Amino acid sequence: MTIRSTISIRRTVAAFAGLLLTQTLLSGAAYAEDRAALMTQHRGGTMTLSAVSAAGTVDPMLNYTAQYWQVYQMTYDGLVKFKQAGGTEGFKIVPAIAEAMPEVKNDGKTYVFKIRKGIKFSNGKDVTPADVLASFQRIFKVKGPTMGSFYNGIVGADKCMENGDTCTLDGGVIADEKAGTVTINLVAADSEFFAKLAVPHASIVPADTAAKDAGTSPIPGTGAYMIASYNPNEQMVLKRNPYFKEWSVDAQPDGYADEIDYKFGMTEEAGINAVINGQVDWMYDTPPADRLPELGSKYAKQVHLDPLAAFWYAPMNVNLPPFNNIKARQALNYAIDRDALVGLFGGEVLAQPSCQILPPDFPGHVDDCLYTKDPGPQWSEADMDKAKQLVEDSGTKGQKVTVIAEDNAVARGIGTYLQSVLSELGYDASMKAISPNIQFAYIQNTNNNVQISVTQWYMDYPAASDFLNVLLSCDSFHQGSDSSINISGYCNKDLDAKMKAAMTLSLTDESAANAEWAKIDKAYMGESPLAPLFTPKSVNFTSARLGNYLFNKQNRWIISQSWVK
Repeated sequence: MTIRSTISIRRTVAAFAGLLLTQTLLSGAAYAEDRAALMTQHRGGTMTLSAVSAAGTVDPMLNYTAQYWQVYQMTYDGLVKFKQAGGTEGFKIVPAIAEAMPEVKNDGKTYVFKIRKGIKFSNGKDVTPADVLASFQRIFKVKGPTMGSFYNGIVGADKCMENGDTCTLDGGVIADEKAGTVTINLVAADSEFFAKLAVPHASIVPADTAAKDAGTSPIPGTGAYMIASYNPNEQMVLKRNPYFKEWSVDAQPDGYADEIDYKFGMTEEAGINAVINGQVDWMYDTPPADRLPELGSKYAKQVHLDPLAAFWYAPMNVNLPPFNNIKARQALNYAIDRDALVGLFGGEVLAQPSCQILPPDFPGHVDDCLYTKDPGPQWSEADMDKAKQLVEDSGTKGQKVTVIAEDNAVARGIGTYLQSVLSELGYDASMKAISPNIQFAYIQNTNNNVQISVTQWYMDYPAASDFLNVLLSCDSFHQGSDSSINISGYCNKDLDAKMKAAMTLSLTDESAANAEWAKIDKAYMGESPLAPLFTPKSVNFTSARLGNYLFNKQNRWIISQSWVK
């Protein structure tokens, strides 16, 4: 699609924005009704979901995609969990495998969890403190992508990061079978520790789970549903966990549908048509921009526009030419027409330009744009003259650059656009689109020598560190690994120290800490290891027969709490 054609689409899209926003505001109403009566009335049936592609491994400790984290909400649980409720209620952390929020001792460095009795895995085995200990050890044994950013504060984690095979977390995680407790000791107090425990990487799985990537073989979980089968070329089938009894409506509510079939391989166009025809109940991928006016006018009640704390960005590999030169990285940031990219995504109703890492209305965000004509609070327009001069000064002009994008309509369009910008800057540029099932892992692994890619980041939890520390800290970079979320490979020990100081400061003065995070955001953009593109909103198109749509601001649409007629 040409950029010119998107301009008219953006104007048309704006016409139905009010309808979509109204739908979003009303989307939590049914949840307050009597759940027992609703379960009796709506329980049963098969819900069908669709995506262009699968999202890689089903291992909850390794997968780092919004697509599967959404699924893990109804299949796995941690000691604590984000509340399964609509709106901002989804930011609340509630006890899950733990029967209550833990007793905190030792000036915030020791947590004592009482394990809830009666919970079983989907293989029928009881959940015990030994499973909890083994699960935390497994994070390091499988080299989970957040072991160095989320769980490195646990006593003994340093040894586990050096050698995962021998990881014991001795003194860090202590299981007491007799007392039914698990004690976690930290090296230092961590104001975000509960949030880190609430994400799927800290899921509790059976102690005998193999210490390797589960790949396509589902691991037993404790949720209302279990992954019965998974073929990334065809579909994922979820069925009711036969051993599940609702033990916390906040953490793991019982679901409505008896079966959930998640089909892979439909294009966005085919997915839209299937939802219209009632063959599919929801599609994961963003609808093509040229279909949005039709959806807004004919199917407004089935379209949900939901805000996201996220951004699309282009990580640049600082360890490979040409982006091992800071001037080349800065040049691309100056050259990008972010309004054009917003147009490719569907217009200003669905996205807004961004030239910083922290998204708007997020802790630590202060409006600031270095890479625009007349730098100031907002992006205004590209500065191609400055960009071309930086390329000349860098001595990298004429070098080959390949952009790696996901093979779907939106990402391909953005990848092609970046290719055109790089060509205009004087590089020998090309674009390669690969399956979303492998792209995210592929661009993380240094063995693939990816120079620049197109990807997205959705918050794990609402804290500035979840963008800056996770995406850019030295501890998030692991050479030769599919789980190296610091995709640019940038390591700045001075900024690492400032981030650690900001996290410590947040224990006593959150406002002051957020002011520090704003400075850190600006400092990283000065180094330009990535190019922010825009911040998106989520467009969810559901079938006419799907009811009780709930959007959780933490984990997006709550699949298990919708029913099908």
